[in-house]
Amino acid sequence: SQKKAAWRRRRSVAAGAGRGWGSGPGAGAGAARELRHARPQPPPLRAAPPEPLRPRPRPGSAEAAEHRALVLTGHGGYDKVKLQTRRGADPRPGEVSVSVRACGLNFADLMGRQGVYPRLPPLPFCPGMECAGTIRALGEGVRDRQVGDKVMVLALSGLWQEVVNVPVNQTFPMPEGMSFEEAAALLVNYITAYMILFDFGNLRPNQSVLIHMAAGGVGTAAIQLCKTVENVTIFGTASASKHDFLKESGVAHPIDYRTMDYAEEIRKISPKGVDIVLDPLGGSDTAKAFNLLKPMGKVINYGVANLITGQKKSLMAMAKTWWNQFSITALQLINQNKAVCGYNLGYLDEEVELLGGVVAELVNLYTQGKIKPKVDSVWPFDQVADAMRQMQEKKNVGKVILVPEAPKEESKKAEN
Repeated sequence: SQKKAAWRRRRSVAAGAGRGWGSGPGAGAGAARELRHARPQPPPLRAAPPEPLRPRPRPGSAEAAEHRALVLTGHGGYDKVKLQTRRGADPRPGEVSVSVRACGLNFADLMGRQGVYPRLPPLPFCPGMECAGTIRALGEGVRDRQVGDKVMVLALSGLWQEVVNVPVNQTFPMPEGMSFEEAAALLVNYITAYMILFDFGNLRPNQSVLIHMAAGGVGTAAIQLCKTVENVTIFGTASASKHDFLKESGVAHPIDYRTMDYAEEIRKISPKGVDIVLDPLGGSDTAKAFNLLKPMGKVINYGVANLITGQKKSLMAMAKTWWNQFSITALQLINQNKAVCGYNLGYLDEEVELLGGVVAELVNLYTQGKIKPKVDSVWPFDQVADAMRQMQEKKNVGKVILVPEAPKEESKKAEN
């Protein structure tokens, strides 16, 4: 009958509405849970909104040439990052268009691939927090950059492409004599190490520092920056095969974290502990770091590397890390005369003047010959899986770099 048919239609519509954004069982409930528990996110870096993979050119602009980009198509293993083609667009007012020559690979990119890093665009999107290249076009109103300028670029994501459009205040002039590979290795690692050691750590002569993952990007940057201060004793954790490099770099006491308890080894050499701990590990290692501090000491946590145990997200590793995550009250801090600090460069995106001042200090140190980014290896875009594996398996000594085209040298090892 007509009444029964109408009733069936109304029931069908109601059921469809209940399913929400998904088509599978429970999708609506899952979306509702997401909405209830979603926390408002701070505004992202002032970057152009993520482009669709093949956007139409804006009205009134000439159709730009196609370029290649690395795109994260889903969360999971190395195969989720794919090389695709995008159609470019003219830079908007206040932006510059950059021909990218080299990109930095960071631990945050590995976490983003697994789906455990916050503040990234919805899938699919182009990863990449830093790159270096040459300005190819200026948007309306840009006065302090010129076509042909060599620049370093910092963003939350979107930079693993042959061409990127970014706000001009996210670009920094490259110092004279710096290679594009070095420039792509500078911003994220050296800004992080500098602010941890000097802004939070207040590093001074005759102090001691523990640097975890000392042969990685932030680790090598921190070692070089420690050497700009007189008589700083450096403890560094790394696998035994990297100890010769660490000693040559200025680490007084390399420790093999795979075969030794680093806290016990440090206590043998310095019974009172250390003044500063750089902690990218999280979990139970933060508690060990806090217990290693001398009075007036500081631990600065800037990552949760313990979350990454394989190609894909590990729920077991996440549960273990968060269960063991360090917690302390203000009263306990008062009684122990110690400090715990947290650092995340991705949440300083609005602090343009602050970051600009740090970059100026780093460029000055580079031109004086006091710091020089250590490049581990250079990989073309189509070998991004091998580049990520190099970093995730902790084989790198220094920075892993991606370039649009294969380097001319037969060996991927960069000359330093």
